[in-house]
Amino acid sequence: MLKEADRRLATEMVMGVLRWRGELDFRLAEASGRPVERLDPEVAAILRLGIYQIQFLSRVPKAAVVNEAVEMTKAARKRSAAGLVNALLRKFPAGSTKTFERFEDLDEAAQASVRRAVPEWLLKRWAEPGPWVIPTKAGTDSGGEEVALRLAWASTRIPPTVLRVVNPDEDVSRLSEELASEGVSSKPGQFSARALVVSSGNVQASQPLRQGLVVIQDEASQLVVELLLPQTGQRALDLCAAPGVKAGQIAQMLRRGTLLACDRSASRLRTMARLLPQWLPNEVRCFAIRLDAAQALPFGCRFERILLDAPCSGTGTLARNPEIKWRLREADIERLAEAQAKMLKGALGYLDSGGRLVYATCSLEGEENEGVVERVLAESPEYQLVSRAALESRHPALSPLFDSRGYLRTRPDLHTMDGFFAAVIQRKT
Repeated sequence: MLKEADRRLATEMVMGVLRWRGELDFRLAEASGRPVERLDPEVAAILRLGIYQIQFLSRVPKAAVVNEAVEMTKAARKRSAAGLVNALLRKFPAGSTKTFERFEDLDEAAQASVRRAVPEWLLKRWAEPGPWVIPTKAGTDSGGEEVALRLAWASTRIPPTVLRVVNPDEDVSRLSEELASEGVSSKPGQFSARALVVSSGNVQASQPLRQGLVVIQDEASQLVVELLLPQTGQRALDLCAAPGVKAGQIAQMLRRGTLLACDRSASRLRTMARLLPQWLPNEVRCFAIRLDAAQALPFGCRFERILLDAPCSGTGTLARNPEIKWRLREADIERLAEAQAKMLKGALGYLDSGGRLVYATCSLEGEENEGVVERVLAESPEYQLVSRAALESRHPALSPLFDSRGYLRTRPDLHTMDGFFAAVIQRKT
């Protein structure tokens, strides 16, 4: 088993390479005089790791990095490439990459590096004016080169660890003090009253986390369930529930009632079955059901609350899940939007009169967000969006996140949280 320091270094290296892969490949191609695609995949991966350690990190001496990379190449049965790996890595000066904590401080060279850290097709999408309006500190915007650059920069940042205090009756400040006594510093979230943003310390080893008093959950994710407004005694349906963090939040807000937590993945349902019981109040009946939300649903009743946190491209979570930007293709977005529309249309049929459904994604792409909502509502006149005014009256703290139509949006570069979209829909009475 790895020591804690070694585990942290390994995580930092893997995540750093994924965040900066485009820039690393650019530097590697320049140094080798050939496209990265012409290298064996194993050799390319070893070189990326080596360049990242040499130029982005400082804790391991360059000579040690080069020697380790050569040994890894031999272990990967690419002995003939060992000399190439040695020669290439020795070309890179140690610690030559300057990182910036604030977007406003990026110089021209850093901006170019940031652009290369995101696939070109995605950068172009973010730069194009779209049918959506994204809140900014200065007002609103709908795209542009600076927006694309800001989102690319945010995808290279290490996101904060955020906790949600599980018990709605728990004193958040008391738990923050308990964490502090164990060396974990935290501060209140920006928008959620139950959120604690960790600034330092090993939260994984803390008693509050081990005892289930807090759960790791990004603040934007918490806001989605807050919009759902589960009320005591209601029936609630979570259609894409695994691994169960949002389902647990719904159950805690219900206090008493019935929750159906569904997912199509058997393995993810098993994970939820392990995690969810620790978060369930005694008077909430919870049933885990395996189903595909894009297919006809089997229920014989309607629900006062439905959460559809739909499977999506995940472009709002690239800092946390940087591998997404290298496997996602532009054609995937249209395919996902088709499935999301099927899910939303099917879910609306089970919404009780006067009930509330929240459709959410962790995507920044308009086709998956308002594109899906407006397409489905145009075909379903018995449902309507909850207006911005109505949402602000119930959620005044979230007012800066609502656009003119009442859609909630968070953006990683502006709010230091994952990029989420949420629409609140009601069945007309």
